[in-house]
Amino acid sequence: MATATQHFDAVVIGAGFSGMYMLKSLRDRLGLKVRVYEAGGTVGGTWYWNRYPGARCDSDSYIYCFTFDKQLLQEWEWSERYPEQPEILRYLEHVAKRHDLKRDIQFNTRVTGGEFDEANNLWTVHTATGETVTARYVIAAVGCLSDTNLPPFKGIENFKGKWYHTSRFPHEGVDFTGKRVAVVGTGATAVQAIPEIAQQAKQLTVFQRTANYCVPARNGKVDPERVKARKADYDAIVQRIRESFFGQEHYFIPKSVLETTPEEREREFDRMWDEGGFAYWLSNYQDMFFDQKANDLCADYLKRKIRDTVKDPAVAERLIPKGYAYGTKRQPLDTNYFETFNKSNVRLVDAATDGAIEEITEHGIRAGGKEYEADIIVFATGFDAMTGALKALHLKGRGGRTLDQEWVDGPHTYLGIAVAGFPNLFAITGPQSPSVLSNMPVSIEQHVEWITDCIEAMRKAGQTTIEAKPDAQQEWVEHVNEVVSGTLMTATNSWYMSANIQGKPRAFLPYLGPEGVGGYRKKCDEVAAKGYEGFALA
Repeated sequence: MATATQHFDAVVIGAGFSGMYMLKSLRDRLGLKVRVYEAGGTVGGTWYWNRYPGARCDSDSYIYCFTFDKQLLQEWEWSERYPEQPEILRYLEHVAKRHDLKRDIQFNTRVTGGEFDEANNLWTVHTATGETVTARYVIAAVGCLSDTNLPPFKGIENFKGKWYHTSRFPHEGVDFTGKRVAVVGTGATAVQAIPEIAQQAKQLTVFQRTANYCVPARNGKVDPERVKARKADYDAIVQRIRESFFGQEHYFIPKSVLETTPEEREREFDRMWDEGGFAYWLSNYQDMFFDQKANDLCADYLKRKIRDTVKDPAVAERLIPKGYAYGTKRQPLDTNYFETFNKSNVRLVDAATDGAIEEITEHGIRAGGKEYEADIIVFATGFDAMTGALKALHLKGRGGRTLDQEWVDGPHTYLGIAVAGFPNLFAITGPQSPSVLSNMPVSIEQHVEWITDCIEAMRKAGQTTIEAKPDAQQEWVEHVNEVVSGTLMTATNSWYMSANIQGKPRAFLPYLGPEGVGGYRKKCDEVAAKGYEGFALA
């Protein structure tokens, strides 16, 4: 017998940082009936799925957390500057329990589609378990880096050993002891995993397509006095990160590196290098992202560090990035990454000098005409960033149009929150919002609070639909592209530019606004203050 379709005020898709806070906000602040669907077995999102060796966050722990719960900011103790995946998952489980979130979350349930009913102004949402529900609002909290990218390697089905993708690692872990292991990729994930795997494996072969600039994480215990001082200053910290460029306490040096003496800039470079974390990336001279000559001076320092660290000069040269500006790719933080290539059981296969991967064979990987044997292959090949997870929801807006159809030449959004033709659909940290160029919890909280305020205002005014106007969307897309065109970012083949996915239209995915996260927050607040300017409400 067919069961009656359940109705909710809102359906939230995903139960990571953003889905958890969205649920809390809509349910506990507005009193709405909310259902969250989560494909994983519990809360956590990226911290549920990514369990590869060395997985940890790369924002400092004191700001990589929810700030809406002031008491929890005081109570929770992080063990390190950059906590590992199990600790972050424990934190999110604690938050879920503390705020009784799980009663409204349905786990192990993937959303497979949905369509907007124009006659009734409702969304109908379908799941892989065969469930169908309706809701006034749909909020996509699917994460920016959640749609796994496994390039179509020829012959992968013939491999006799075991293979894994870093974002779908077995929960029980993988024992690499005494094994010949191949790691494909040298991005931020691989940079964390490679030193860990090298400690276990008999032989580790790293396949590099593009060398990466890495800076030291300088992870470790945080001085208890510093922890105490931060807890006493949390209100001011929260205000600073909300108004900052990157959602972090990092600020550019307000002068040109070209105006400095070699001694002065070396002192500054050393200071940032010693501080570790994102300091070298996000607290450097202000013209680093705009001027190639300035960028070369900053990059040169890192190249010297690689040459100083890697003992074999030939290997060092292959590990030195070429052909793109420093800082225009995602900055990996490393702990002993370059040192790992000094080990006798580690070898580097570089696409530029040794030949690219041709195929996966029964016994390993063939690259440049040579076979490298492996018992285990780990693919650290990243994600279909920003747009992949949203398209995978198969949502249909007005006239049955899909995001695939709307985004043929790259994403089109208004503020990274809404898409014209998709009424009552909100994306948390969607494409063309600061998202991945910020400390994620800061941007997540801003979006959740904005969406909650918006729904509250609509309910008070008796409005049932909100939708981005096409002209406002077009203006926003042009603004996003114009801002980034003044930087060195667009010349680099990065996942920021959609370049990691074959056939994906080249487009800059996040938003690098004139004042970053803080300026974007002001813009969103202005839009709301002007009666949701650029949106059609009915």
